[in-house]
Amino acid sequence: MRKRLARRGAIAVGSPQSRRRPTYRPAPNDSADAAAQREAKRPEREQTFITRMVNQWWTRLLEAVYEGSLSEQEAEYESHCTKRDYLWNTVGVGVWGMVFPLLTVVTTQLVGAEQAGMFSMAFVTGTLLMIAASYGVRNFQVSDIDEVDSFSSYQVNRWITGALALVAGILYCTFRDYSPDMMTISLGVYVYKMVDGVADVYEGRLQQADKLYLAGISQALRSLAVAAAFSLALFITRSLPLASVAMAVVAVASLVLLTIPLALLETEKSRGVRLEEVTGLLRRCLPLFAALFLFNLIESMPKFVMEGMLPYDNQLYFNALYFPAQGILLAIGFVYKPQLLRLASIWSNPRKRRRFDLVVAAMMAVVLAVTVFSGVMMAWIGIPVMSFMYGVDFERFRMLAYLMIAAGGITAAIDFLYAIITVLRRQGDVMKLYLISFAASVIAPLVLVALLGLMGAVISYLLVMALLLVLLIVEYVHIRRAITRERNPFA
Repeated sequence: MRKRLARRGAIAVGSPQSRRRPTYRPAPNDSADAAAQREAKRPEREQTFITRMVNQWWTRLLEAVYEGSLSEQEAEYESHCTKRDYLWNTVGVGVWGMVFPLLTVVTTQLVGAEQAGMFSMAFVTGTLLMIAASYGVRNFQVSDIDEVDSFSSYQVNRWITGALALVAGILYCTFRDYSPDMMTISLGVYVYKMVDGVADVYEGRLQQADKLYLAGISQALRSLAVAAAFSLALFITRSLPLASVAMAVVAVASLVLLTIPLALLETEKSRGVRLEEVTGLLRRCLPLFAALFLFNLIESMPKFVMEGMLPYDNQLYFNALYFPAQGILLAIGFVYKPQLLRLASIWSNPRKRRRFDLVVAAMMAVVLAVTVFSGVMMAWIGIPVMSFMYGVDFERFRMLAYLMIAAGGITAAIDFLYAIITVLRRQGDVMKLYLISFAASVIAPLVLVALLGLMGAVISYLLVMALLLVLLIVEYVHIRRAITRERNPFA
């Protein structure tokens, strides 16, 4: 970049020449216009690191637009740095995961629990729509090392699923007969989550090019920008609909100005779109999408039942209690997901399969330990901290908090077991288990929420997750015995 700018006669940002600030002494007969022109040509003041990075990015982006192609520029950022990839991917996922809890706290403090509950409900629905937009393609895409399907086809596929998901969101709002305010809040959140879903295919492209850290940076910056825009707009206007619109606008801007150009500038140009590849992705990734969407729908079902039976502030209470439980899920994911490749390697060696079972048992013990630790922390400082953050007395929900921590541990165990069954390449065997749990997730909340209100929602969530865990454990044991018999028919 600097060489190209130097050829054009520009001074590189941050160079010694750009730091010197010569003093111009106008001649007595100089005109005002001439003096103004010289002033405009003065070098910029010394800039901060962030300012330099922003200026360099804009220079590169504008140069690409000027030359008429984003995808034919030379890449500037190196690939294949495991530590950096792991660090920035963790930062990106962590910041992304904190957006929902942070914004519910901000909303509760600025406009109250009722509106925070409305925002929470919109976010829950938006997250389901984001999963629909992503369509379970990310892992399929990044493992397509030989690019059997072109990136252009992946892009078209994602824009189609994203558009369909957004239309589904609009239809859902119409079906629910939302008020104008709730409609605006929901659509603002939906657009943001659709951007998350569409951005995922570009960040997947970066991961496919062995530049996962750039994907993490993109995800982190988008999440920070959205959180800042929403919080600032809500602080100034005290209007949740306007803050939701601001969030959507900033999300779209981040996609157009950062994520898409970054993916196109830093990866090789893709071949053209093929219709058979686009439709093939829809067909082949359907099972992955169905399992992921169904699990998240099971998790969200108590919230949908509450929306029809209880005031919106109960949505806030449920989600606030759920966030620590979600922390267990994230913590366990950070432990086992980087080890999936190693686990697959252990499983591929028949002599090490007893060791594989020991690793599974050890990981389940870790889940139990993290859950117990989270329960102790909740009993000690968790309730007071939550009460302070939200400005709501959560002491009255202490028992519900303990039940939700237990549900969080169960959910983490489910997530791990499903990953293990995937390593065994038997993920298709569990679809019937998800369907059984989905039926339970519809019936249990309808009965228990009607009888017990918020407590019924928490209890129904715990019971359904416990049911799914038991079914998965039984299925895992059945799969292991079947594989052992295949290997040794006389065992």
